[in-house]
Amino acid sequence: MRTESDLRRALARLDGRGYPGYKQLKGDWDLGDMVLRIDRVQGDPFAAPSRIRVELSADVAGLPAEALDSVASRVAAADFLARCLAHDLDQHGGRRTGSGKSGGIFIERPVQEVLPRTTVLVHADGRVEARLQVGLPAAGRRIRGRAAAELLCDDVPDAADASLRAQSIDVATLVAHIHCVQDQHALRRQLGDHGLVAFVANGARLPRASGVDPRPLTADVTTFQAPESLAVTLQTPHSGDVVGLGIREGITVVAGGGYHGKSTLLRALQTGVYDHIPGDGRERVVTRADAVKIRAEDGRRIASVDISPFITNLPGGTDTARFCTDTASGSTSQAAAIVEALELGSRLLLLDEDTSATNLMLRDARMQALVAAENEPITPLTARISGLFATDGVSTILVMGGSGDYLDVAGTVLMMDRYRPVDMTGRAAEIVAEIPREALDVQPLSVVPKPRHPRPKSIDPSRGKRDVKVSVRDLAQLGFGRFDVDLSALEQLVEPAQVRAIGEALLWLKRCFQDGDDLPTALDRLDAALSEEGIGLLAQRRGDFAMVRRFEIGAALNRLRSLTVR
Repeated sequence: MRTESDLRRALARLDGRGYPGYKQLKGDWDLGDMVLRIDRVQGDPFAAPSRIRVELSADVAGLPAEALDSVASRVAAADFLARCLAHDLDQHGGRRTGSGKSGGIFIERPVQEVLPRTTVLVHADGRVEARLQVGLPAAGRRIRGRAAAELLCDDVPDAADASLRAQSIDVATLVAHIHCVQDQHALRRQLGDHGLVAFVANGARLPRASGVDPRPLTADVTTFQAPESLAVTLQTPHSGDVVGLGIREGITVVAGGGYHGKSTLLRALQTGVYDHIPGDGRERVVTRADAVKIRAEDGRRIASVDISPFITNLPGGTDTARFCTDTASGSTSQAAAIVEALELGSRLLLLDEDTSATNLMLRDARMQALVAAENEPITPLTARISGLFATDGVSTILVMGGSGDYLDVAGTVLMMDRYRPVDMTGRAAEIVAEIPREALDVQPLSVVPKPRHPRPKSIDPSRGKRDVKVSVRDLAQLGFGRFDVDLSALEQLVEPAQVRAIGEALLWLKRCFQDGDDLPTALDRLDAALSEEGIGLLAQRRGDFAMVRRFEIGAALNRLRSLTVR
């Protein structure tokens, strides 16, 4: 393997030459305590930065045993090291001089959630690998060899040495970070044993800094406190007994006045499928891993989805058992989202009336009197939700502020009062008795559909002369082939690296679909491969990637406008 001295000499020879000369650097370089791998060299100082990896041996990294004893521990340790590296780069970050991004060192900044990422990987044998982007220095479009030597031989190793080695970091804080994640895993594992779908610990701080800042609000925060009637105690390996609100299987309605914390609680629950960092305020809010947030989505594409449990007898005779449209309405889009989530295996739905289609959510007695049943194609969720649980075992948590129709079917009713939950289940039953409603006469039926069979050729990533064109603009947009996939309704995505992973997952599905595969079967195979190989399975091409669930992968595929289904 070429050495650091070889790299310095090569850069001295390249000094002043045309920028493409940097391509000679691709490959591995032994820098003594670490190996530098130059994977991609940018063709121009104004192009996307070059991609490199830095690998430290187990002896050099020196991580404690707690960081290596399980997959969850390694993910937590890698997350901590990535945050250390991001902080160091914020403080130093290379010497930004010259053309374009010259001299800069960049990584994908972690968000509040702890996810398996490619930014930093902790391997089972103790090796640590970090993936960075660097702007190779230039003057105009000429190589600045001496500056590049400082960047690659000094700045990058210094950042790795300060952030990825046990002797340079606060090991006690690293271990506390790992223990926090292990406690969350323990809480989530106990949900099923206690008949729960979610848990919110006493003392949790749910509000966020702002609508665009996911960090916790720090000023004037009301901490969470479960009502005694709904409090449960769960055990953790490192924090002992934890008391909090246990949300039980079945139908839970969260009511309350405006700005009292209903939607804040639901948003905490929808990200409770992920672990959170210590001090986030939501690090003891856990939700079943199969929870899916459902919302209306005007204009989305729907490809052969059976929405007939909710919508039938449309004017014109449209087949709702294999419903297709390029411009879904609010009601058809939300019905499709429910059915698609169930098809992929979700048994916990999260809904907020603020983002739902009113006509799919309910139809009161006066509207039933005005519009004859034979003229109304929509069977609202109020008529289906009890059957969803009784027939299909699907629990639902709904935020409702303007309609009491769901009080009839709710097993638990919470009222948020100044960000504190109050158990109103008994009072809700009294109200139902005092003010009865005229319920729709609808027989329970299974809503879980027969799985669909996507045509692999329709998962088309090509654009123009390029066989594969996949791009990520932000958290809400995935460019896949000729189409932009709108992911704005997938509220459980938390960082763009997950969107990149979705793009790669769709490519994997296209390659690996087998004859007779339906979508759940193909996603089962992808889940098995990810379990065996980790996030690296989706990191075959350049970019930063973070683990993403089957529900978001399937939802993106369902919104791909080239998709056709057998």
